[in-house]
Amino acid sequence: MYTFIVNPNARTGLGLRIWRNLEALLKEWQIKYQVCLTRYPHHATEYVRDLTAGNAALTLVALGGDGTINEVVNGIQDFSKVTLGYIPIGSSNDFARSMKLVKNPEQILKQILSPSEYAYINIGKLVSGDSVRRFAVSAGIGFDAEVCFHNTSSRIKRWLNRLKLGKLSYTGVALFLLLALKPRPMALTLDGRKKAFQKVFFATAMNQQYEGGGFCFCPDADPGDDLLDLIVIADMPKLKALLLLPTAYMGWHTRFKGVHIYTCREAVLLGSQKLPVHTDGEPVMTVPSMTCSLEPEKLRFIRG
Repeated sequence: MYTFIVNPNARTGLGLRIWRNLEALLKEWQIKYQVCLTRYPHHATEYVRDLTAGNAALTLVALGGDGTINEVVNGIQDFSKVTLGYIPIGSSNDFARSMKLVKNPEQILKQILSPSEYAYINIGKLVSGDSVRRFAVSAGIGFDAEVCFHNTSSRIKRWLNRLKLGKLSYTGVALFLLLALKPRPMALTLDGRKKAFQKVFFATAMNQQYEGGGFCFCPDADPGDDLLDLIVIADMPKLKALLLLPTAYMGWHTRFKGVHIYTCREAVLLGSQKLPVHTDGEPVMTVPSMTCSLEPEKLRFIRG
């Protein structure tokens, strides 16, 4: 039995249209399945939490964007009982990009039904006060999270989605917000090593290479190496940061002064004031500090 968790509103309704096509194939191939069409924020998390409360082994298939993957992994109660498949329909698709998944939904469905390759991937954990959130792609504090807050309700994003250019919405919002940004001091503790910066644009813990619709912020990130990659953009002129942003699509930004990349098992980030925080591109809270680490158990993922 396959359980599909579908975001029907992914990419302005494309999720539902794709699901209807795939569901017709499942019926034609006489595949047993059940489906949850999500209706509100965190619906997928609630559904998966209830579904994984028992002892049965399950194959979950998420159909949507990075936010859908985020909601699904936040609901899983026991990673050892779950195999995860993913059909990317979002505007950013950074998880799919990092995992090098094919783009054709029908082809991915066939791979999920007859898998030939699995990957055992780490899942990140963000803790701030009493709040705990998992992430599959990244968790950031500062400017990149502020972009996510604005991009979630952006009319530009909806318009670009209709033109199949949704991933560019992050860039457009980022360029606009960067003009008004005021970098802040931040202290980091990485596996006990202390770092301090005076003017931080953002700091992001990366489990995958890409975020924000194709920015290769941490080119060497490996979701299965039991390590987080952390990028900090700090102590550079605003104009330089503005010019640097497009180079991150190719991963060339790492060559420049002011771009700091570290690897660690745990990162504690302490700002001088409350800052926005995101997980997998979804705005989650505004806090002065957060701790990022990895769940002790890996998740089996259908890669091909």
